[in-house]
Amino acid sequence: MAGDGNSKAVRIKDVELHFLPVKARTPYKFGQYSLESVTCARVAVTVERNDGQTATGWGETPLSVGWAWPGGDAMERLQAMEILCRNFARELPAFAEQGHPMEISMAFQEANQFDLGEAGIGMPYLPALVCFSAFDLALYDAFGRVHGVPVFEALGRDWMSRDLSHYLEADPDAETDFKNTFPDTFLQHPPAQRLPAWHSVGAGDCLQPEDLTGSEPDDGYPNTLVDWIRRDGIRCLKIKLTGKEYAWDLQRIIDIGKIAQVENCDWLCADYNSTVAEVDYVVDMLGVLKADHPETYARLLYVEQPFHYEMEDSPADVHPVSSLKPLYMDESAHDWRLVREGRRRGWNGVALKTCKTLSSALLMLAWSRAHGLPLMVQDLTNPRLAQVTHALLAAHAGTVMGLETNSMQFYPEASSEEAKVHPGLFNRVDGHLDLSTLQGPGFGYGPITRLHLLDAQE
Repeated sequence: MAGDGNSKAVRIKDVELHFLPVKARTPYKFGQYSLESVTCARVAVTVERNDGQTATGWGETPLSVGWAWPGGDAMERLQAMEILCRNFARELPAFAEQGHPMEISMAFQEANQFDLGEAGIGMPYLPALVCFSAFDLALYDAFGRVHGVPVFEALGRDWMSRDLSHYLEADPDAETDFKNTFPDTFLQHPPAQRLPAWHSVGAGDCLQPEDLTGSEPDDGYPNTLVDWIRRDGIRCLKIKLTGKEYAWDLQRIIDIGKIAQVENCDWLCADYNSTVAEVDYVVDMLGVLKADHPETYARLLYVEQPFHYEMEDSPADVHPVSSLKPLYMDESAHDWRLVREGRRRGWNGVALKTCKTLSSALLMLAWSRAHGLPLMVQDLTNPRLAQVTHALLAAHAGTVMGLETNSMQFYPEASSEEAKVHPGLFNRVDGHLDLSTLQGPGFGYGPITRLHLLDAQE
């Protein structure tokens, strides 16, 4: 076992699972999907140290079918993900591994191989990883709490029995072979306390007042991109595209680029959510922008995940895109081996997400840093506890430009109680998030972990 001889090792003693429904105030359209509601898995994991001391930690992840498992019957796929969550809740307390959360999490993934059991309707690896992420996060929080230390301060040799070479293999050009190296080597010290916030412009979002139809909610929140920019001081815009309708996608970038210029937004990102079939689709679009709309092209910081997230269905060579603009893996980046393969094909940036498990995110972060790949941290429209872990990863990752954060756009009231404890984390002010209230052991949630559970559906 990983924890043999490690006085800080823990084992999982108990697991509690809740499903929390969230309804969007407006549909969030990305790729070929429109998100109108989501179910979040909230997990409590109780761990025990060798001296008998126990603590309970919490983790939360949206089970975002449209992002992790698009196509097919969304309700059927959500039910399969919920079944898999219940399987994990039943299996983890019986798992005998002891050690650090990364050691337990990776050992469970290896031993379990995400056996879908009764949920087996052909679920790919990515949605299974999303299901497990809430458990992984809760385990880290419990470990921090039982030792009285913040999670990101417990990622070094004093806390872990295995160095990164146990998990990672370096290419010859890497800065390290990962021997005697731990995750904390690759983290930003000290972590950022204030982060630039990216606003996500859904494919169905109104841009200007003249786009309004009168059917928009009258709830005090903005209903146009321009109003969001002015209210929150936004300076970074992620543009959600179809990947199928070339003329529409191009015009969308042009229109938002003009708004960015007028409203003094500094950066843009084009996100296709794995919908593009051919490399030329993106290359041609970038060529038009560069020739005819140079101001917009200059603001385009990177392009995100145009092509299918399964590597066997993705183009073998994407250098024609990445030679024009940095090309970031998102859905494809759910394992460091896939990041390695992506780098060989021409991808030259990585988007991290806590919904791929913090363990996997930290391994991809380390591998990427060692091989010179820049990083971003992207959202899964994270409410409540999921927003906390998401922001903390970005604060410690050292991203090229802040983090994407959009739950305050699409379901702001879902986090209204948590916002009372961490106002700067759930409200974008002057285009930034403020993480200064996140203090204490674990993820520093404070008194918010049991909120909303009266309405939970187990």
